[in-house]
Amino acid sequence: MSSTLTDRLPTQADPALAPTPASSPDTALRYQHGFGNEYASEAVPGALPQGRNSPQRAPFDLYPELISGTAFTAPRHTNRRSWLYRRQPSVVSGRYQPYAQPFWTTGVDRAMAVPPEPLRWAPIAFDASSAEADFVDGMHTLAANGDAETQVGVAAHMYLATRSMDRRAFVNADGEMLLVPQQGRLRITTEMGVLEVKPGEIALLPRGVAFKVALPDGPSRGYVCENYGAQFRLPELGPIGSNGLANARDFLAPVAAYEEGEGAYEVVKKFGGRFWHAPMKQSPFNVVAWHGNLAPVKYDTVNFMTIGSISFDHPDPSIFTVLTSPSDTPGVANCDFVIFPPRWLVMEDTFRPPWYHRNLMSEFMGLVYGEYDAKPGGFKPGGASLHNPMVPHGPDEEAFEKASHGELQPRKLDNTLAFMFESRFRFVPTPYAMQNPALDEAYADCWAGLKDQFKP
Repeated sequence: MSSTLTDRLPTQADPALAPTPASSPDTALRYQHGFGNEYASEAVPGALPQGRNSPQRAPFDLYPELISGTAFTAPRHTNRRSWLYRRQPSVVSGRYQPYAQPFWTTGVDRAMAVPPEPLRWAPIAFDASSAEADFVDGMHTLAANGDAETQVGVAAHMYLATRSMDRRAFVNADGEMLLVPQQGRLRITTEMGVLEVKPGEIALLPRGVAFKVALPDGPSRGYVCENYGAQFRLPELGPIGSNGLANARDFLAPVAAYEEGEGAYEVVKKFGGRFWHAPMKQSPFNVVAWHGNLAPVKYDTVNFMTIGSISFDHPDPSIFTVLTSPSDTPGVANCDFVIFPPRWLVMEDTFRPPWYHRNLMSEFMGLVYGEYDAKPGGFKPGGASLHNPMVPHGPDEEAFEKASHGELQPRKLDNTLAFMFESRFRFVPTPYAMQNPALDEAYADCWAGLKDQFKP
């Protein structure tokens, strides 16, 4: 990587924005703050054109290239695009040939019969398919809905990666990707710069932006939401007011950094549910400067301002929404990304874990670390659960007994981070998920001891 990592802002003299080597995994990276705002960054001073986007000759004879995350005519408040100034444009590549990735599937398989019952998986183990697999080859689809062609729905994946991507890049033309690491850090090199995320943090990578993933800690596992629908955005706060939940200032975007050195690259592209690859004689990470509001970002969930009841009753989980992908029906999400972080429980005369319920929305859950209060025994970090529309679920017998008879003192749920991909569409598990040894065939037994306690 270039030894120059500079963000050209009015506060350029700030030591926090000094040039930083980018070749070492231990490099302290620099970031810009915000979500969906206008960023501007250059790795070489003067590389960013001033006063226009596409001058007749860009500074240093760079090539201007626009990447549009939305239609040109999208309303201003939803329009996302960035201008990149690069050493060679993206069109300089070889011909694409088919590429095999059998574990990563797209959209719903309507031929797959899914019983209307709760499903759960133990931590997904590294197996033969993940031996010597990088982030792309180690991706395994657990469940999906919708259709990438019509731009609705999402897929829930698990990555099991054992090696870094070196001279290899990936481009997803089907959807944006929300990464939730569970084991090991990810160092993500993108066209706009470098992000590093650890368990407890998330990364959001826009559709169509090239990236590669290195594994500073060795074998790594985590969850991915591939969103075919409307881009994730911050949810409306309504009666909460102007502050709370995830604040825009806590999202971090990279500063411009370009890769130097000779050597061929392989570019793998996901396009229409199929995979393709092509050779490139140069690095796709050759952007010297960029500006715009389409950018990869990271977010640390410790910054989430949790809101809950301070009187009675357990509130709806919608108050834990970090990001939302809206649908064409107001208030009904294509996908909500919801977290259950450390928080205080202080409600009076209240059954404090989530109640038993049947939901119109589908709920795919994962556990990053710690213990989930509604399933203290059977839900482990690296595992997953799926409760589709109108499938009854709720606390297991152990959680019910403890919550029903425990003393209601203020209690801090600590060292825990669960999350949910909640969608209006039914999730259909893949054959890989349904045939995986981690599938808990006895999941329903956790409720078998809930007896009729009616005492008129």
